[in-house]
Amino acid sequence: MSAFTQRKPDYKSAWIFPVLGFIAALTYALLIFPNGFAPAGVGGIATMVQYVFKFNAGYLNLLINVPILIAAWFLVDREFVLKSGLFTLSFSGFLMAFQSLDPEKLQRFQYTSTNGNSIILAPVAAAAVLGTLYGITLRKHGCTGGTDVVSFCIKHYHPEYNVTWIGFVLNATIAIVSFFVYGFQFEPVICCIIYCFVVSMVGNSAMKGAQSALKFEIVTEEPEKLAADLMEHLHHGVTLLPAQGAYTHLQKSLIVCIINKHQIADIQRIIQRYPGSFTYITSVSETIGNFHKIK
Repeated sequence: MSAFTQRKPDYKSAWIFPVLGFIAALTYALLIFPNGFAPAGVGGIATMVQYVFKFNAGYLNLLINVPILIAAWFLVDREFVLKSGLFTLSFSGFLMAFQSLDPEKLQRFQYTSTNGNSIILAPVAAAAVLGTLYGITLRKHGCTGGTDVVSFCIKHYHPEYNVTWIGFVLNATIAIVSFFVYGFQFEPVICCIIYCFVVSMVGNSAMKGAQSALKFEIVTEEPEKLAADLMEHLHHGVTLLPAQGAYTHLQKSLIVCIINKHQIADIQRIIQRYPGSFTYITSVSETIGNFHKIK
């Protein structure tokens, strides 16, 4: 059974997808369209078609996504399709609206490079915004449409497949084609590559969430005293596990403790009071459940 069918639907969060669609369309209108480069995914295709044929990218985005979403309606759960559809419809609609505005009025808010030296800022800024939106949509059990919907449909029936190649092939194709679309220039290709890299990094960070933490695993011979000390000063619970050294065969204990990042100095000071204890730290991307962030 797919993970999609195992979770309880959350339609209350659907309101945020039109808001994210508006922000995405605004980013395209102010940062992407005026700077002559194509971003990743279906949006990149629509951007290049609009540049060459003057066909509104909003309409093309709908023409591509609507059949995909209709097919997905019968393949994956409807909450996912509904939320993705809300983003797609709002994104396309706002793109059409921005394109219908007076160009002179819109130019007041657009960022463009006047001398070519700062053109790199446009794809970086656009990727930072859209990468954040992308991560939020995934966390809310939706997506931004296009190949993401296709990837989720494939994953639904074939979880073992590596669908990242779909996006990689599409983005690589867009980067290559943009060289010819934008007058045989390398700048659009470089901008597309930078955009893809930044949006991936930012998207992954946003998808992991803001509640990151650190996990300490401590091997000690004084588990009770150390555990009490940690709970008293850090205000976090700990877990005690039996442990045995493979070399000495001595019976020890393993203490597992999840803490906030700003508490790392505190836990280091506490562990130093217990000679012979050994600890290592790993990063926790997100905490779910009864974990309170201490201010």
